[in-house]
This record gives sequence, structure tokens and C-alpha cells, in this order.
Amino acid sequence: MKSETDRADDRLASLAVVLPLALAGFVVAAGCWTLFAVAGLHLRAELDLSNFQFGFLLAMPMAVGAALAVPAGLAAQKFGARRIMLICLAGLAACMVILLTTDTFPGYLVAAGGLGLAGGFYSAGLQFVTGHCESSRLGLVLGVFGAGVTGAGFNYYLVPLFHEAFSWHGVPLAYLIVLVLIIALLIMLTDPEDAEADPTAETSVRVLLHRMQTRRAGQLCGYFGVVAGSFFALALWLPDYLSSQFDLPVDSGARLAQWFVIPGALAQVVGGALSDRFGSARVIGRALVVCLIALFVLSYPPMTLFIQGVDATIRVEFALPMPVEGVFVVTLGLAMGCTMGSLQRLVIIENRPVAAFVAGLLLVSACSVAFVLPVIFSSVNHWLGVRSAVFMILFLLLVGCLFLFARESRRHEREHLLHPGI
Repeated sequence: MKSETDRADDRLASLAVVLPLALAGFVVAAGCWTLFAVAGLHLRAELDLSNFQFGFLLAMPMAVGAALAVPAGLAAQKFGARRIMLICLAGLAACMVILLTTDTFPGYLVAAGGLGLAGGFYSAGLQFVTGHCESSRLGLVLGVFGAGVTGAGFNYYLVPLFHEAFSWHGVPLAYLIVLVLIIALLIMLTDPEDAEADPTAETSVRVLLHRMQTRRAGQLCGYFGVVAGSFFALALWLPDYLSSQFDLPVDSGARLAQWFVIPGALAQVVGGALSDRFGSARVIGRALVVCLIALFVLSYPPMTLFIQGVDATIRVEFALPMPVEGVFVVTLGLAMGCTMGSLQRLVIIENRPVAAFVAGLLLVSACSVAFVLPVIFSSVNHWLGVRSAVFMILFLLLVGCLFLFARESRRHEREHLLHPGI
């Protein structure tokens, strides 16, 4: 009979193998997921796409990811996370083949929808890593896994690089090779008999919702959806925004956008670790305030102010220089990453028995927001003609999120830390 110490050591040893593999898989899956953030700009020129078609192409992976999130989480709990992860990676490899062979908008739209399998990988992967770690390390481990979103930043380097040397179509070929490699490593280095699989696991959504702390968990999933969905939508939109705002080549705008994605993804590790130490609510509140400050500054469009003086009209021009705007974009990414890491840790640790289902709900909420926002961004950009309106929209969303989260946290503290009625 193994002692508690021996079991903890075994879990730590398995985590040392499982976490790097899951992280590598999510890095590549996230890269596939947001491939059209940069490649879509070349497609827009090649196929002469309208604003609506372009926004819809960007949003398709998020829509399919939202549809697959809960089923993938439930399947991971019932049949084993490893099996579902392998299926999702194989599906992404098939999408890369489609991208290499198609040259029509419907074909690209089908491939874009298939990229939503990355969302299924997230749900299964989260179940995979949480099954191999202790609660005391949960925030850090979830933050490390969530940092796989850095894969989205690879596109900002890979697509321009391949486009200059050959064609952007070389990127799907590169992803296809890496996907096959990761599938082989998962098969060889992990146990085919997934100990976390439970054939008798409950799959009724109604029952699982009842087992959750329904009201609070639902609200936390909503907050995560707003923040993470805004992060993903902005990651998809920034290359086009920066290129247009500062009159840059598409490739240069894409390279600048990675300074939002990569720091934001890595900040999830910091957010999870700080939450383990200081508590999630404190980290979330402070990070959201930083988000709002950055968004408030970024939301101001270039403007000219005419002041009627005594003898002449004084003209004052206001526009953020590119380096200053870059600093606030990086700050926004870091703050949103910390918020995502803390929220993810909070909702999972409060609903550990149904972690796979909750992971699916988190992704549904994030993908739903990320699906809607690019379409809204395109519409507002077309109707108002003000590019920075994107940041105005996100500012209003996060103001509401911070207000509701602060009110809910106070209510939760009164119920659990104080005597009833105080």
C-alpha cells in the first residue's frame, strides 16, 4: 500500500510528463485556431472579401470551438482526456490538408470551422492536467496550460516569414508536420489506459449544472467569457487595426500584434500563481482596473481640436505615437492574461468534481464572445469609421464585468466569512 507521500510523488512525476505534452499540444492548437488572424489578411486581398466575409472568416473557429467545448469536456471525462486530445489534433491536421488544397472561400470557411477543434483540445487538455496535480498547485498548473495561447502569436511571425520566402500556404504545411509529431509523442509517452476515464460519468447537462455551485459558477464563467473572448477577438483584430491605423504593411502590423498576444498568454501563469498566494478575487479586481486604464487611453481616436483665440484660431492635434500605443497594448495584454489565469483558477477550484464540464462552459462563454465581437468590430468600423471604437466597446464590457464581479465577491464574502444577516 502506497503512502500519501508516495502517491503525491507519483502525481508530481506524471505531471512532469503530462503538462509539457499538453502545453505543446495547446500551443500548436492555439496557433491553428488563430491562423486566419494573419493569413486572413492575405485571403482578404486574394479573394476580394467584404468586411462581413472577413469578420465571419475570423469568427468561424470561435463559433465551432464554442459548439464543441462542452461535448469535448464531457467526452474527456467519460472516455478519457487523452483519447479526445488525439482526436482533436488529428482533426486539426485534416484542416491543414484542406488549407493546402482549397482555393475558394467556401473551402476556406470549412477549414476555418474545423480549426474550432482547438477548443475541444482545450477542454480535454484541462481535464488531462487537473487530473494529475494537487489543489495547492492548481492555479500555477492551469496558468501554465493556459499560456499555450502563446501559439497564437507564432502566426504573427510564421505567416509573414513564409509569405516573404514562399507563400503563406507554407504555414499549414509546417503546422501539419508539428501536429503529426505531437500526436506521435502523445501516443508514445502517455498511458493508453487513461486512469481518469470514467465510463459511468454523468453526461446529463441538467444534473451537472445541479452539482455545480450554479449561480456563482455561472457568473464566473460569464466573467471569464467576457475577458477571454475579448482577448481572443482583439488578438484576431489587431493585425488589421495596427496596419490601418499607422499605415503599415500587413506583415509589420502582424509582428506588432504579437506583443499583445504573447505577453498576455504568459501572464496567465503569473495570474494563476498570484491567485494561489493572495487569492483570486484580489488579483482579478486589480487586473481589471489596469485593463480599464489601458482601454480608456487606447479608445481615444486621433483628433484635431480648434480653439477660438483672441486673435486667431489655435489648432491642437492629438494622436498617440506608435511606441506609446504599443506600451498600452502590451499593458492591456498583461492585465487581461492575469485576469484570465485568476478567473480560470477560481472557477475550477470551486467546482473540481466537474472540472471537465466547467472547462467546457468556460470555453463556450469565451468562444461565444469571441465569435460575436469580430462581427461587431467590423460593423462598427464600417458605420462609424472610427477604428479605436473597438477599444471603446471593450471598455464598456469590462466596466460591467468589474462592477458585477465586485458586487458578487462582496456577497460571497458576507455569506461565507461573516455571520448570516451581517
